[in-house]
Amino acid sequence: MKTKIALLILFISGNLFAQEQKMTDAEIASFKQDVNVVSKKIKTLSTDFVQYKHMDFLSKDIETSGKMIFKEPNLLQWQYKKPYNYSIVFKNGKILINDEGKKSAVDIGNSKIFGRINKLIVGSVSGNMFDDKEFAISYFKSKGQNIAKFVPKDATLKKYIKQIELTFDKEEATVVQVKLLESSEDYTRIVLKNKVINAKIDDSVFTN
Repeated sequence: MKTKIALLILFISGNLFAQEQKMTDAEIASFKQDVNVVSKKIKTLSTDFVQYKHMDFLSKDIETSGKMIFKEPNLLQWQYKKPYNYSIVFKNGKILINDEGKKSAVDIGNSKIFGRINKLIVGSVSGNMFDDKEFAISYFKSKGQNIAKFVPKDATLKKYIKQIELTFDKEEATVVQVKLLESSEDYTRIVLKNKVINAKIDDSVFTN
């Protein structure tokens, strides 16, 4: 009986460790190259997303959904459609917000956090994110996925974001999940699905 329990523990432990393993230097180089090759071909990208906001004091995550649209070099829009209409556009150094018809704008230059998050998300599509000297980056692999974890070096940013995780599909070498871990136990997880690459997208989409 003890032997069976020991084998079961080893089996479970083995599966847990198998879920996420650190990449070798060769695997990191290959992963970066794959992402860069694919990203250079991407001129536009639109994808549905589901966002889960985990807050430690809530028993259930807050779920919202919508669409993300990107157009090179740095036009980006997040459209929240359920359970409310809310959109954020990153354009020309500004963040344009439309909250149920109530519009406002924020200069990215005055918002270090938004600016860096935007740079990282845009970089994940453009292939420029791995060279960011503002983050300590570590690389992991799991079944069918590669994971890049970004820890901010800046003390101010670290107060708000403990770590950013980008999960890539191994075959497509594109981002399938973004996870923002806050300084507390709270985090935001965004799952991307139904990607459409290089469809024609007019600039008017990003007017907000």
